[in-house]
Amino acid sequence: MARNRKRIKVLVVDDSAVVRKVFREELSAEEDIEVVGTAPDPFVARDKIVKLKPDVITLDIEMPRMDGLTFLKKLMKYYPMPVIVVSSLTEKGGKLALEALSLGALEVISKPSSAYSVGEMSIQLIDKIRAVAGCKVPARAQVEPGDRVKKGLFSRSLAKTTNKVIAIGASTGGTEALKVVLKAMPPNAPGILVVQHMPARFTTSFAQRLNELSAVSVKEAEDGDSLVNGVALVAPGNYHMLLKRSGARYCVQVKKGPMVHHQRPSVDVLFHSVAAYAGSNAAGVLLTGMGSDGADGLLKMRESGARTVAQDEKSCIVFGMPKEAIRLGAAEKVAPLEDIARVTLSLIAES
Repeated sequence: MARNRKRIKVLVVDDSAVVRKVFREELSAEEDIEVVGTAPDPFVARDKIVKLKPDVITLDIEMPRMDGLTFLKKLMKYYPMPVIVVSSLTEKGGKLALEALSLGALEVISKPSSAYSVGEMSIQLIDKIRAVAGCKVPARAQVEPGDRVKKGLFSRSLAKTTNKVIAIGASTGGTEALKVVLKAMPPNAPGILVVQHMPARFTTSFAQRLNELSAVSVKEAEDGDSLVNGVALVAPGNYHMLLKRSGARYCVQVKKGPMVHHQRPSVDVLFHSVAAYAGSNAAGVLLTGMGSDGADGLLKMRESGARTVAQDEKSCIVFGMPKEAIRLGAAEKVAPLEDIARVTLSLIAES
């Protein structure tokens, strides 16, 4: 890496002195990252943001004096910028992390139970800092749970979609993108499989929230679950999800296995299985995210006769995964986020 390249300025906000110390040491060891400051609470962080003008903030959301969510709301209103949330691996931590993502945070990483093992987070944190640095953080409209799609939307185009499958993959920025896509799906949509790069235990709360917002039923996948019209299955964190077929019935296999593209669940693992078992009865969608996970799998889907869609650059938070898919010729269509559901449903209805 060139020495004169501008370094990414990071502010660490965490009430644990150990976490602040470890993050400073680990992140500052990277040539392209500089920890310009740390803060034990949002009040100190507020002053340091104005003074130091960081490119990225890492934010603990369970802190004294002012909780991280309240701080995040104010930050996104007056000084929107890339935020990576550091959250505990608890049911409460998972729900708070999802709320933070809905408020504008771009990524979430899991906080170990012991502060002294926090150094293990460094590799994934470094990757996420590089991914979100320079991202233009969009204004976020708050979505109310009762704001559902109208019943019967797209029903005509869905008349021919019996036994069809829609597979969707996403990473950075995907939690909000998936809300947009699933909200636009009608209650009789083809069965949907979702892989979102997300830590273990957070996907349960994520699926529950999507279920509240969508006309389709959304749940975290369990091994052996059937895939039927009107149901979306979300891969659980730290497990791969694959499509299988038993006679005329589609079902999913949820299992451990090696990480693919440093991810588990991996979009490529899902897409390759959909190509093998659904072929021309499927549609694949690749949304915003860093890296290249899903690009090769989307190509395999297209080669198997499936219809394929990638999110366009303008509407992506990070144009990594879709960009690689487009480069490979894997995407039959490239569409803005708000058109993804319509385009996908139209394509699969033609198959």
